[in-house]
Amino acid sequence: MVWLRKLGLVLHLVRGALTCALLFPWLGPAARQWHIRRWSRRLLRLCGITVELQGEPPATGAGHGAMVVCNHISWLDIYVINCWQPVRFVAKSEIRSWPLIGWLCQQTGTIFIERGRKRDAHRVLHDITGVMRQGDLVCVFPEGTTSDGSSVLPFHANLMQAPLSAGLPVQPLGLAYLDGATRQPTLAPAYIGDLSLLQCLNAVLSAPPIVARLSFAPALHAASASRRELGEAAREVVMHLTQGAHEQAHGVAARVNGMTAAGTTPDGEAVPAPAR
Repeated sequence: MVWLRKLGLVLHLVRGALTCALLFPWLGPAARQWHIRRWSRRLLRLCGITVELQGEPPATGAGHGAMVVCNHISWLDIYVINCWQPVRFVAKSEIRSWPLIGWLCQQTGTIFIERGRKRDAHRVLHDITGVMRQGDLVCVFPEGTTSDGSSVLPFHANLMQAPLSAGLPVQPLGLAYLDGATRQPTLAPAYIGDLSLLQCLNAVLSAPPIVARLSFAPALHAASASRRELGEAAREVVMHLTQGAHEQAHGVAARVNGMTAAGTTPDGEAVPAPAR
């Protein structure tokens, strides 16, 4: 019954809060990540969602800092990504004031940004660059809002300056929610329009079993690109991944990575100088 599953989710949320309050102050980064991954998997199981990874996940760990970019469909996206690898998310500052959830986000390393304030964007860029240089993965949703998953909205490229400044890669992910039986896209998890969080949760809990498919392509190393060019290339890769077109996604990544720091392609064709 749906109400029993809601009760299980409430108890699971309380368990997460206790873990953060009582254990996290004494745990190292690896142990924290283990708890975050396990908690996220349990949350998704309570919602009737299993996670399926496609492609070759990149190596993670110390010394592998990168910016992770993904399309954005639901509040569940965070936990799907955490099932693969706990990362530090960039989120709007309003979430910090949400009861309990805002505190949990802060405890798990979320970087908050006050959207619309250019000065705060500069601060966040500095913070993102710093933590990536320390070996952390930082995840952003460059669309800036959620969609129903049928397409990938244009990417806002401002935060792409962080990996360019740090000389670090961008790791594209493609996320799709599928009906577990038919393997067709489902709109149940989509958190869009005027839909409330409770309405979205009810839709997920009332739906048949769902598969969250998280797809990987090679990381983008675009030293000679501008942030706008990097954002457009990352969006193209993500769009192919969400559609299951992995060969096309790999082709775009190969094209981007084929550009040398000298500003030419492998064939020697000149690449226009980036306008940052």
